[in-house]
Amino acid sequence: MEPPRQSYGHEQGYGPEAPRGYGGPSDYGQASTYRPSSDHAPRRPARHRVDAGRLWVGGLVTALVAALTAVVGLLLVRGVLGIAVFAPEGDGVMGDASTAVLAGGAAVAALAATLLVHLLLLGTPQADRFLIWIVTLATGVMVLLPFTFALSLKAQIGTAAVYLAIGAAIGSLLSAVARGAVRGGE
Repeated sequence: MEPPRQSYGHEQGYGPEAPRGYGGPSDYGQASTYRPSSDHAPRRPARHRVDAGRLWVGGLVTALVAALTAVVGLLLVRGVLGIAVFAPEGDGVMGDASTAVLAGGAAVAALAATLLVHLLLLGTPQADRFLIWIVTLATGVMVLLPFTFALSLKAQIGTAAVYLAIGAAIGSLLSAVARGAVRGGE
C-alpha cells in the first residue's frame, strides 16, 4: 500500500480555493452555499396572539344580532304564522315581557359564548373546532327543550325554530369573529 500524497482533507477540490459540492439538482458542480449554523438553539413554534379588543367588539355585535334574531324570529312565528310562543295569544305580535327576556337571553348567551371563545383561543389547539361543537350541542339542547313540555306541536316547533335561529346566528358569527381576532406568530 502506498502512503498518501497529501494529508487528509487537502485533496484536490476540498480546499478553500475551489469549494465544490452538491447544492441541489440545479446546482450540480457549482460552489456549495452550505454554511453550518452557529445557532443550535431549537426554534420555538410560531404562536398566535389573540386581539382581545377585536374579539370582544365582535362579541358585542354578535350579541346585538342574536337579540335582533330573537325579535325577528318571534315576529315571524307569532305575527306571520300565528303561533303563540313565549306569550299568550292575547298579547299580540310583540307579546309581553317575554320578548325582551328572550332577546336579552340571546344577547347574554352570545356574550357568554364570546367569553368561551376567548378562553378557547388562549388555551386550546384548534379552538374553532371546540367552539363549533359546544355551540352546536348547546343549540341542540335548546331546540329539544320545548319538546319536553306539554305544549301544542305548533308551539313546540315554533319555539324550537326560534332557538335554532339564535344558535345558528351566534355560532356562525362567533366562529368568524374568532378567526378574525387571531394574529400571526411571534
